[in-house]
Amino acid sequence: MPADASLPSVPQDGLRRVARVLLLDPQDRVLLLHGHEPDDPADDWWFTPGGGVEGDETREQAALRELAEETGITEIELGPVLWQRVCSFPFAGRRWDQDEWYYLARTAQTATTAPGLTELEKRSVVGARWWTWRELAEAHETVYPTRLAELLRTLLDDGPPARPEVLDTEIV
Repeated sequence: MPADASLPSVPQDGLRRVARVLLLDPQDRVLLLHGHEPDDPADDWWFTPGGGVEGDETREQAALRELAEETGITEIELGPVLWQRVCSFPFAGRRWDQDEWYYLARTAQTATTAPGLTELEKRSVVGARWWTWRELAEAHETVYPTRLAELLRTLLDDGPPARPEVLDTEIV
């Protein structure tokens, strides 16, 4: 099968460097994107905005770029790295092995658009929603990272950690 030109290349160490954003609104709701397998809308999940580092950009630059591309939200100040995790999952006919850093950010801008989606994202991202931690805790949908409700509750109760918390590796 030929390589899909819309898929990013994988670094030599095998882990794609990814920056994700835990974006909170004034009511402490978190913004999640709704995605699915490109050829199977029934295989769906919710996830934080973010994506791979491109070229020589920093993770911070990647987080801001990805947030703007996927949500249209640019009026934020990027906060500290909250969590780091390694994950591996199948998507669009290949396995993705990622080293993800989750940045905290807040915004008053709650309307979303998706002005900069890639072709693959246009086939697999179907919307966005603001969630309370309680809605996440009671959700029956798949959400990544899988402990997001618990992590968000801890963040809201205790504030950001002094150092990024290393989350368990998730392999799907």
